[in-house]
Amino acid sequence: MTGSSTLNDPEEAAQKTASNLAGIKNIVAVASGKGGVGKSTTAVNLAVALAQKGLKIGLLDADIYGPSVPKMLGLSGRKPEVNVDDKQIYPLQNMGVKVMSIGFLVGENDAMIWRGPMVAGALSQLLTDVKWGELDFLIVDMPPGTGDAQLTLSQKVKLAGAVMVTTPQDIALLDCRKGIEMFSKVHVPTLGIVENMSQFICPHCGEASAIFSEGGADRLSQEFKTEVIAHVPLDMQIRMDGDAGAPIVSAHPDSAQAKIYQQLATAVQEKVALLNRRKIAIPIVQG
Repeated sequence: MTGSSTLNDPEEAAQKTASNLAGIKNIVAVASGKGGVGKSTTAVNLAVALAQKGLKIGLLDADIYGPSVPKMLGLSGRKPEVNVDDKQIYPLQNMGVKVMSIGFLVGENDAMIWRGPMVAGALSQLLTDVKWGELDFLIVDMPPGTGDAQLTLSQKVKLAGAVMVTTPQDIALLDCRKGIEMFSKVHVPTLGIVENMSQFICPHCGEASAIFSEGGADRLSQEFKTEVIAHVPLDMQIRMDGDAGAPIVSAHPDSAQAKIYQQLATAVQEKVALLNRRKIAIPIVQG
């Protein structure tokens, strides 16, 4: 993939980026400061929930080292179609979502032993070489941290905003804080915080327990003058559906857990619409 001429011709790359992203109205990053907080689960369920609203949705799995979106959307082992003439890649599709991932282009068990520039190059090509078509939202499942992938995306495209994912314990909140700060420095607004594993729901009695502490995301939101747009419990059904390749908003759309993601999708849609209205509502200066 990284051997194509795209990386060697900046002007051609810029033209491809402009062409392939021209039909995308809004690009939203789903990010976290650290791994293991449920970021990909959030991104997948958010994308499917937006598609269920009748919107045209794409999902880019930008987690080069740990691509999990193909499995979570039931697309493991599939390969995207490539146009032999212009080397353009056509994303796969499931549940109304167009999907692209490095996981489609390498073996499922292959370790990606790449340095930063190779990661940045691969991510650039996943943007420039994919025919996304018309989309209302492109959701980008970011890798954890604040490194090359985040900077590459921020420089390549205009992000509508970022959804930050964390868990309630202090160590996760420390890293989430760094993520919010990083996006702020590159002028990307934080749409809100998703607190995963906010409570553990016992599968036997249904009792909720705050095993990872509580209130952390709310305190963080107050610090950065944003808000918590979803509290997602640590629930076995969410995990089982993700492992089975059918996210809970698709497998159990009427469940209480799915409704949390559906409300998250509405919140993201409304916040992006509000930001877009503010951008075009430029006051006219009278002479």
